Amino acid sequence: MRELILLRHAHAESSAPGQPDLDRPLSAEGNAEAEAAGRWLREQRLVPDLVLCSPSRRTRETLEAVLGQIGYVDQRLEDDIYEASPGTLATLVDRHQAVDRLLVVGHNPGLERLVALMHSGQSGDYRGMPPAGIAVLALPKEGEIEPGIASLSAFWWP
Repeated sequence: MRELILLRHAHAESSAPGQPDLDRPLSAEGNAEAEAAGRWLREQRLVPDLVLCSPSRRTRETLEAVLGQIGYVDQRLEDDIYEASPGTLATLVDRHQAVDRLLVVGHNPGLERLVALMHSGQSGDYRGMPPAGIAVLALPKEGEIEPGIASLSAFWWP
């Protein structure tokens, strides 16, 4: 089995006039949530082998706070994560099949729909993923991502 950890970015500030959505920073609450997410990952011994992160400021800041708790991990910014559909995210995960424990830091609704699709087989059957929420999915070592292929082994939120 391999593990896929999906982390939604923590609470972000509202956009300032003229500020692109990509540039929204974490709020003070979001910084605390991201640190708590990192502590939870460390306590559960869920340190990833590789992190794929959306290029948005709020996801990068979420990842920085998490890494402050778990230590350095190989990481890559992936433009495809920003505003991604579940299908786009599944394709991205499939490209990293050799990674035993992959962490994806991204956004809703893509993340919560991917969890639902992989767990229940229905992307519309999502229950929500709060800011800084973490879903841990166990999936077979071999084979592509398919609906219903994964089991949800943990779900956490601050």
